Amino acid sequence: MKIFRSDQIREIDSFTIKNESLAPVDLMERAASQLYKWFIQRYERSKRIIVFIGPGNNGGDGLALSRMLHNGRYETEVYFVYFTDKTTSNWEINRSRLEKETSVRFNVLDTIDKFPLICSDDIIIDAIFGSGLTRPADGLAGEVIRKINMMDTSVVSVDIPSGLFGEDNNTNIADNIIQADYTLSFQFPKLSFMFSENERFTGIWEILPIGLSAQAVQNTHSLFSYIENSDVLPLLKNRNRFDHKGNFGHGLLVAGSFGKTGAAILGARAALKTGLGLVTCHLPSCGIPVIQTALPEAMVKADVSEKHISDIPDIDQFDAIGLGPGIGTENITQKAICDLITKCSKPLVIDADGLNILGLNKEWLSLLPPLTILTPHPKEFERIAGKTDNSYTRLQRQMEFSKEHNCIVVLKGANTSISTPDGKVSYNSTGNPGMATAGSGDVLTGIILSLLSQGYKPENAAFAGVFLHGTAGDIAADNIGFESVIATDIINNIGAAFMRIRSFE
Repeated sequence: MKIFRSDQIREIDSFTIKNESLAPVDLMERAASQLYKWFIQRYERSKRIIVFIGPGNNGGDGLALSRMLHNGRYETEVYFVYFTDKTTSNWEINRSRLEKETSVRFNVLDTIDKFPLICSDDIIIDAIFGSGLTRPADGLAGEVIRKINMMDTSVVSVDIPSGLFGEDNNTNIADNIIQADYTLSFQFPKLSFMFSENERFTGIWEILPIGLSAQAVQNTHSLFSYIENSDVLPLLKNRNRFDHKGNFGHGLLVAGSFGKTGAAILGARAALKTGLGLVTCHLPSCGIPVIQTALPEAMVKADVSEKHISDIPDIDQFDAIGLGPGIGTENITQKAICDLITKCSKPLVIDADGLNILGLNKEWLSLLPPLTILTPHPKEFERIAGKTDNSYTRLQRQMEFSKEHNCIVVLKGANTSISTPDGKVSYNSTGNPGMATAGSGDVLTGIILSLLSQGYKPENAAFAGVFLHGTAGDIAADNIGFESVIATDIINNIGAAFMRIRSFE
C-alpha cells in the first residue's frame, strides 16, 4: 500500500471525482458511510455522541456521519468550532441535510465557555481539521482541542487527529493536537502515523476504504509504502518435489563471543527455520560445545581465538553472510570485520556489534559491498549515521544514508522502516511490543541471512524477512501474550508465519 503526502491525497480525490463523474459530496458520503459502519460495530446505541466539527471538508464528514448516527438511533449532538465563517460548499450541503433530515442539535461553539458538559460514557468524534492543515492549531480551535484532551472519554478522530500534520510535525504545537483513542484514516495511512512520538495522538489507527480511483493510486508516485501480506506473498519462493538442500543455499553466520554464544544459536536456528539448506557458524572456540549441543543441525567453524572473533577465512563457499550478533567490539574483532567486508563480494547482512564496529570506524562504511543490509535499532543507527532529534528527521537521514552508501537500512521499531538506495522507504505492518526482547534482532538477522542465501534479492530479503519476523512474533503473542514472548518463541512460529502468509493465496 502506498503512503501519500497530504497534497497527493487531495489530487487522488479530485481525480476520482472527475473520472467517475462523482459529485464531491457523494465521495464525502462514501467516507461517512465507512465511518458509520465502523462505529456501529463498536459502540452501543446507549452512548451519547458529541461531534466536534470544523469549517472544512473534515467537518463535512462529521456532519454526514452525525446524520447517519442519528438515523441509526444514536443520541447525537454537533458542536461547530466557529473560528471562521468560511465553510466549504460540501460542508454547507451536509449542514442543510442534517437540518432537514434529522433533529440533531447543531451548536455553535464560538467561545470556550460554551464547551459542553461531557460524561465519561460519552463518545467524542473529532472532525475539526483534516490532513490539509498546514499550520499549528491556535486560537479557539487550540482551546477546544486542549479541552477535549482533558476529557475522560473515548475520542475517535476522522481521517487524522485534528492539529496533526500529515508528514513533518517539527514545527507543530503538541498541546494543540487531539489525543485520539482511534484514528480512522481514509484509504491510506498518513506518513506521520509511522512515527513513535505521534502514537499519543493517533491511538489505534485503522484504514477505511472509500473507493478512490485505482488508476490514480497506481499512477501517483510515492517514495513511501506500507508492506502488507499481498506485497510479500509474491516474493516467497516455492519448492519443487526434487529439490535438495543444496538448492536452498549455504549461509555463514559470524556471531557470538565469550558469554554470548546464544546469539549465534538464535540466529542459526532462525536461518534454518526460514528454509536455509545449510548454515555454518563461525564463532570463538569457547562456544563450539555449546552450539553443537544446542543446535546439532548447524555446522561450526572455530575461530583461532578462544573468546573473540579474530579471523574469518574462506568465505567463497558461502552464498551469503550474516555478521554481528554478540561478537563484541574488541580490537582484534574490529580488524577481522574490516578484513571481511574488504574482501566480501557476497550478499551481506550486518547487525548488532557489527554495526557498533562500523560506528567506531565510519570510514569503513565505504567498504561495504553494494546492497549490504544493515539492521540497526535507533541507537545503533545513531552510532553509524549521527544523532537526530525526532523520527521525521531520522527518516530523512535514513534515506540519505542508504543513497550515500548504496545499502539497505532496516531500521527496527514498531513500524520497521526499510530504506533502499533509490530513495524509497517501506514500513512494515507486522510485529508487536512483545518482540522488544533479548535476541529478537538476532532472529531477524538469521531470517534475512537465510533468504539471501536462498537467492532472494537483497531488497526482497529485507521486505520478506521483516514481514516474516513480525508475523511470527504476532502469532507467538496471540498464543501467549506480549509479556511472555521470547526470541525462541519467534523462531518456533516462523513456519506458522509462512503458512499464514500463504493462506491468502
